[in-house]
Amino acid sequence: MLRFYFVIAVSVPYIILLYVKASYMDKHDDMFTEEDRYKFARLIVDKIKQHSFIETEVYGKENLPKEGGYVMYSNHQGKYDMVGIIYGHDNPCTVVMDEVRSNLPVMKPFLNVLKGSTLDKDDMRSQAKTIKKLINEVNEGRRYVIFPEGGYDHNGNNLQEFKAGSFKISVRSKTPIVPVAIIDSYVPYSYNSLRKVTTQVHYLKPIEYHEYKDMTTEEIALMVRDVIEQKVQEQLKCKKRRGFYDKRIRIAA
Repeated sequence: MLRFYFVIAVSVPYIILLYVKASYMDKHDDMFTEEDRYKFARLIVDKIKQHSFIETEVYGKENLPKEGGYVMYSNHQGKYDMVGIIYGHDNPCTVVMDEVRSNLPVMKPFLNVLKGSTLDKDDMRSQAKTIKKLINEVNEGRRYVIFPEGGYDHNGNNLQEFKAGSFKISVRSKTPIVPVAIIDSYVPYSYNSLRKVTTQVHYLKPIEYHEYKDMTTEEIALMVRDVIEQKVQEQLKCKKRRGFYDKRIRIAA
């Protein structure tokens, strides 16, 4: 966790700026477009990367739909995941986050800047309301990132089960599913080291509505997971990685 606390310490001016700017944007919402908000969010992202000594290699931008809303479904590894995805995604996007995690310091104002959404895992009624909201927003052209594993638990580059419910948003909005494969995103904040690390973000070929409309959400979840798993394994085989990356990381059975 050395890197995490180091970033917090050296980024204090930007953290203060984030809180102040997020509050100002909330109070003067009509003054800021989604592009304005996203530009500021990416400024914070750039500083986090810079202060964390992280390089993120981005692939597949050409796969991102040029128009309309869509949902990106990504594997989940740690605190850096959303930072890496936003860094590589040029057009405004936002995220669906667990209600508990959204209240963590720094995360709450960052989510407010992006006008993201939260999901209460313990309240089914609240979940249904949030999903309905997301469907409407995606139909209106917004782009969301969802982590269908629901969380991460020292899983490293091993994928966990994808929860089928998260795919209702794409099914009901009839919009493209964009699988996203992240690799070594767990590394930056898993070790007491400030060594430079490299992560990867791969935007994979979109799955259009006509390709999945006759499938159940369970089948879609398995399909998307398999596509991401294939890309992760493919990259791990050809990527030269530091030996310390895999220490203390649970290996999937």
